[in-house]
This record gives sequence, structure tokens and C-alpha cells, in this order.
Amino acid sequence: MEIRTLRYFLAAAREENMTRAAAYLHVSQPTLSKQVQALEEELGQQLFIRHSFRIELTEAGRLLRRRAEDLVTMADKVLGEFAALDDVTGGDVFFGLAESYQIRDLARAVRRLKETCPGLRYHITSGDTEQVTEKLDKGVLDFAVLVEEPDTAKYHYLTFPQADVWGLVLPQEHPLAKKQSITADDLVNLPLFCSEQGWQKDIPHWAGNRMDALHLEGSFRLSYNASLFVKEGLGFLLTFDRLIDTGPGSGLVFRPLAPRLETKMYLIWRRHQAFTPIAGRVLAALKTQLA
Repeated sequence: MEIRTLRYFLAAAREENMTRAAAYLHVSQPTLSKQVQALEEELGQQLFIRHSFRIELTEAGRLLRRRAEDLVTMADKVLGEFAALDDVTGGDVFFGLAESYQIRDLARAVRRLKETCPGLRYHITSGDTEQVTEKLDKGVLDFAVLVEEPDTAKYHYLTFPQADVWGLVLPQEHPLAKKQSITADDLVNLPLFCSEQGWQKDIPHWAGNRMDALHLEGSFRLSYNASLFVKEGLGFLLTFDRLIDTGPGSGLVFRPLAPRLETKMYLIWRRHQAFTPIAGRVLAALKTQLA
């Protein structure tokens, strides 16, 4: 299985049309079809369902797409790393980030480093702990930022200086908006939104024996998207402070949980990880920024 063939497959999956994919790749449509067919024969699985004017991924095709995206990204990353070995002022660095206002500390470190390393290029993936650590372990990412304590047997880490404060985002006209803080009893019978990670780990620790009385209406990976559902009156969002605009005119307010619930954030990288020169300089800048 060649990386070039996987690139062909991904283009076909993205375009959902062999002719458009071939045009994007600057190859003939028969050449592309032959490559995809050879890949199906190699894997022993049908990857596409052929319709009159479009193609559709099968279940096996969707699985390969997820794997192929990581493999192609990894191949590109390796090529970029070797191209940057002699360049200490430029190159690509890959981050997987949790949502937090403290990401500004990372951004400040990058901004300062850009003054002396103008060729630095950075690539951001957002996700929860499971998503970003999977990519970090595969070598697709250089660094990840988590909102739970890292596994010190696998990772080195830096701790961000502050902690994120949990609270409830709700419509400003709701009676609970008059309160200064929100208890677990206040949340009983309310339709709640929360990240899966927060609902499974942070909120049970906070709610204690009242957890069984709380109802998860829906889970979200990005708090901004969840806030739109709050605005439509579909529920109430448990999230960190400073992620959602709750200022005047937003129609929303944030109220902290009581007792206070805080979550620390960590920058991690793999033990025995070999850094490119630019990634090493990024780490040095982050150590200074987060000290």
C-alpha cells in the first residue's frame, strides 16, 4: 500500500466523484479508477458504492479514510521534519488542543518565537483527551494540551499556571440567572449539555450522590456550538468560564458551580520524543511562558 495510492483514495472520498477527483489530482479518470480498484483488491474490501453520478464510501471505506488521513498526515510530517533539520528558524509544529482560555499562553509563546523564527508554521487540531493523545501517540502531533492529569509513564508535561473554572451557561432571562452560583440541586430536572469527558469525570466528582438526578440532554466537543443550542432554549451548558461570550447583548450569562469546581490544564509530549529544531525551540519558549 503506497502513500500515493492513499492520496488518490482520499481525493475520491472527498470529492465523491471520480472525474472531479481525477481533475484535482491531475491524472486521468481511468488511472484513478484503476488505482482505487487495485486498493480494493489489496484489502479484499469494497471501498465505494458506485452510483450513476457519484460514489459513496462503504463502511470499510470510512474505516480506511480515518486511517489513511493519519498515515498521509504522518508521511507529510516526516518529509517536513527532514526538510527542516538544517533550519532552526522555521518549520512545522503540530498541536492538539483542549478548549480553554489559557490557550492564550501558548499563543503568546508562539507570537514571541515568531519574532526570531519567522518561518515557524503551526497547525492546530482541537479535541478531547482521547482524540489528541491518539494522534500524539501515532506521531501525528508534536504536543497536546489536556484538561486531565497526564500519564507520566508515557508523557512529559508542563502545567498551565491557572485553572479553568466550571459553571453553567444559561439564558439571561432564566430564574437561575439571578443566583450568584449554581448547586447540583439547581440542575435537577434540567436538560444539560456537557462534553462527554466532563460529564464522565469532572461533573460526577462535583455532584456526588446527586449525579444520578442530573440529565444529560446532549454532548458537545465544542462549547460554542453548544451555546447556540442554549440560545434556542434547548438546554443549559456546563462548561469552563471564558469560552462563551456571556457579555451584554449576548443573551447568555455564566454562573460558577458551588462548591467551586476547577480543572488544571497540561501541555504534554511523548517520552523519548525526537524533536525537530523548531519544535525544540517551541518547547523552550513554552517552558518560559508557563513557568
